[in-house]
Amino acid sequence: MLATALTGALIAVTPAWSADTFKVGAINPYSGATALYGTEVTRGYELAADALNAKGGLLGKQIEIIRGNATTPQEGIAAIEQLAGRDNVDVFIGTYLSAVSQAASEAALNYNKLYWDTNALAANLTERGLLNFVRSGPYSASFAARSVSFITDLVAGQLGKKPSELKVWIEHEDSIYGTSIAKQQEDELKKAGVQVVGVGAHSYKSIDLTDSVLRAKNAQPDVWLETGYVPDGNLLLRTARDQGFKPAAVFVGTGDTNETLEAMGKDGVEGLYVVSYPRPDISEKFGPGSSAYLAAYKAKYKQEPVAPQSMAAYVGFQMMAEAVAAAGSADPAAVKAVLPKFDKPESSYATGFGVKYDEKAQNTRAFPTVIQWQSGKQVTIYPVAAAGDHKPVMPGK
Repeated sequence: MLATALTGALIAVTPAWSADTFKVGAINPYSGATALYGTEVTRGYELAADALNAKGGLLGKQIEIIRGNATTPQEGIAAIEQLAGRDNVDVFIGTYLSAVSQAASEAALNYNKLYWDTNALAANLTERGLLNFVRSGPYSASFAARSVSFITDLVAGQLGKKPSELKVWIEHEDSIYGTSIAKQQEDELKKAGVQVVGVGAHSYKSIDLTDSVLRAKNAQPDVWLETGYVPDGNLLLRTARDQGFKPAAVFVGTGDTNETLEAMGKDGVEGLYVVSYPRPDISEKFGPGSSAYLAAYKAKYKQEPVAPQSMAAYVGFQMMAEAVAAAGSADPAAVKAVLPKFDKPESSYATGFGVKYDEKAQNTRAFPTVIQWQSGKQVTIYPVAAAGDHKPVMPGK
């Protein structure tokens, strides 16, 4: 039986055999507006740890996950200091919030601890060349590229237009996460000949986004391309509905969870496209093991996955364990030295990811997918290989 203890910023999931365990510090928000999603990411880690522990653990030890609560960069630094100093964790993993990942990974370097990121998207996280940082999941460039290819390959045709005839408004939350994705979206859309009619930025903590919606509405775009988190994403959708703003909407990184469904209702999300982490409904051929992941999740947590981030976290934890095992150590230098040996094609993991790390320790074979809300359900529709029998429908006007 797992005993859960809450102490300050730390939530330790402590098995009976914790005296000699491989300790993993999971840095995520476990309180506040994004707690649901930080917890969901860590559920992916827990499922991966369960599977590894059933096969003997890692480096001859059972894996223990210790949570570090971090809703801000400052809390991320504090969590690292507590987990490294008091608990002497072997490795850190995260992160739902890119700004937290940036601060926490730098703090982890002070303790010579590996920081393995499965979910943070900001491009600069790998651009820093941090000696202890690895990212196994997709990042801002992957999300930007997928959103642009989806608009030019599929949405343009649905709207009966050539890409050069499309008008797109780009909206984004204003941290390094949203800003880095929006910049690349703008560059790639322009290269594809698409008309970018405006770019807007907002805080994901905003309580009124009427001005943001009206600026976009006044530009009369065919497509509203938005990157953000759940709180601001839901607020934008509600405000757009209230203002009668009804373009084809492509949301990035948010909008595909039941929290959005509950906020907007089935009709309020119908036809909405979301570029996000792969979901368990992807075809088994594209994501081998996705069905088994879903079964394990439902068996452990007695519900459907809350958000798709958990499956990417699950796969990322597997990749971390593979790298540590290959290195024979959690030492950052040793782990990074073995990364060039990993070369697996796409569709090697449950998410459809492959693995090939570049010189900046970024996995170049991890990509998001696209879902569409159809009759109150999230349906994977892009790329075609991931969609299986699922088909897109024309977004309602």
